[in-house]
Amino acid sequence: MSYGPNQLERALTLGTSTLFEAAAIPSASVDPLIRPVWAGATVAGHAFPLQCSPGDNLAIHLAMERAPRGAVLVVDAKGFVAGYWGEVLTVAAEVAGVAGLIIDGGVRDVTALRTRRFPVFARGVSMRGTIKASAPSVGLPILLAGTPVGPGDLVVADDDGVLILPAEAAAGAIERGERRAATETVLMDALLGGRTTLDLLGLTRWRKVADEASI
Repeated sequence: MSYGPNQLERALTLGTSTLFEAAAIPSASVDPLIRPVWAGATVAGHAFPLQCSPGDNLAIHLAMERAPRGAVLVVDAKGFVAGYWGEVLTVAAEVAGVAGLIIDGGVRDVTALRTRRFPVFARGVSMRGTIKASAPSVGLPILLAGTPVGPGDLVVADDDGVLILPAEAAAGAIERGERRAATETVLMDALLGGRTTLDLLGLTRWRKVADEASI
C-alpha cells in the first residue's frame, strides 16, 4: 500500500489526536511511552514492520535493504532499551529514502538525530551497543506493544504520540478527521467570541449540579 503526498500531508496536518478520534480504532494508538526523541519530530508514511531480538539489531540492517522508499520502519524490540539505532543508521536511512523510525526499544546519538532532523520515536535512549546475530522477522506483520502493524499500514507520529491505522481504514479516517477539524474551528471561533465550552458542548445543566453541590 502506498499513499500519495497529499494524503500524508493531510494526515500530518490533522495530527495523531484528531486522526485517532476520527478513526475510532482503540488499538491504533501505540503505547504512549513510545515518544519522539527530539521535540517537534513528525512523520507520516507506510509501515515496514520488523522484529528484533533483545539487544540485537541485525533485522534493522536487513530492513534497510528491503524497505521501499518513503517507508517508516516499525520495530518490535519487546521494550528492550539499547542502542539499536544511531547516527550511522540514520545516514543509511536518508540515502535509502526511509522516512522515519518507530521502535519499541532504544536508540542512541540523540544530538545527531536532532541535528539531522530525522524523526525517531522510541521507548528510551541508551548508549549500550547491540549485537548482530538474529533477525526474527523482516517485512512481516507484528504487534508493537499491543498495536497490530502490517506492511503498508499508515503510520502517523508527532508530539502527541504514534498512531498506526490499517491501510484500508486510512482514507476514511483522514476524511472524517478533516470534518472534525472543521467543526472544531467553528467551535474555537465561538469561544473567541465569548461563548463557553459548557454552552457549546451542551453541558449547561452541570452548572446547576455544581451550584447545588457547593451549598
